Amino acid sequence: MIYVNTPLTSGIREAVTATWGLGGTAERLHGGEESAAYRLDGHVIRIGPEGRAVGELEWCHRIARHAAVTLPEAVAPLTTSEGTTVVVVAGRPISCWPYVEGSWPDSDVPAQRAAGARLLARLHTALSGFDPGPRPVPAFQEPGLYGEPPQDAAGLDDPDLDRWLADFHTRHPRRHPLHGDYYTGNTLARDGELVAVLDWDECFVGAPELDLAAAALEWGDDLAGPSEEFVAAYHEAGGTAARLDEESLAQLVRHKLRREYAYFHKAVRAGVRHDAEDLEYHHARVELFHRLRP
Repeated sequence: MIYVNTPLTSGIREAVTATWGLGGTAERLHGGEESAAYRLDGHVIRIGPEGRAVGELEWCHRIARHAAVTLPEAVAPLTTSEGTTVVVVAGRPISCWPYVEGSWPDSDVPAQRAAGARLLARLHTALSGFDPGPRPVPAFQEPGLYGEPPQDAAGLDDPDLDRWLADFHTRHPRRHPLHGDYYTGNTLARDGELVAVLDWDECFVGAPELDLAAAALEWGDDLAGPSEEFVAAYHEAGGTAARLDEESLAQLVRHKLRREYAYFHKAVRAGVRHDAEDLEYHHARVELFHRLRP
């Protein structure tokens, strides 16, 4: 996986000190495909991609802040003196978050996989009654979601999937905010317990079954298909998503895989050069998209 290498410039440090009163030695934290994170004075400074819309991030941050009211693991951003959560330096959105000690959980460990499912169920419950209003900019997961062929994934055209998605959303009308990128890299574990869910930049409002299916893939064997154990643990914990038959789970996963395909080619157009491991993974995920076809 390719991570960004965005520096914590003197201009950003000055803005962080002026806005949140933070200073001292900074430590680059691991990860970040689009945003870089630095540990600074007991907090995390996130530096977003140049040109990312502030209104979009503020909208996502409202969801995080709402979740944090009732979900202790939800890590939400600090506000500025004006009540906002983002400042812009040289075209990049900067936000400040509490630092939580922990490491990425291991989804190959059944107990941690089940814990991830239970946390997602609780997160959905925490968000189920919240209406954040329309998202200012569509999330990357949304194109093609309601049956329209996604223009940025023409290499995986599938009219049957398009029709199925349109019908699915007619039959599953429940909508509420979703995390949108719930995988192990956006959670933290400590002493065997999940203690944080992070990175809300891909939030959107949709059917909770979408989040469940995508997470079941990410917390299972991500080259073999979604984890039925994850799905079962989620439902046992009382999550808001309806129970899915095998075809529905597979088709929702295929939507996620098609969006991954679009993201891969977006990165290529932006000049990213993937190494052999990344290319092998990409081809395996495309193969899974075809293999899961009902």
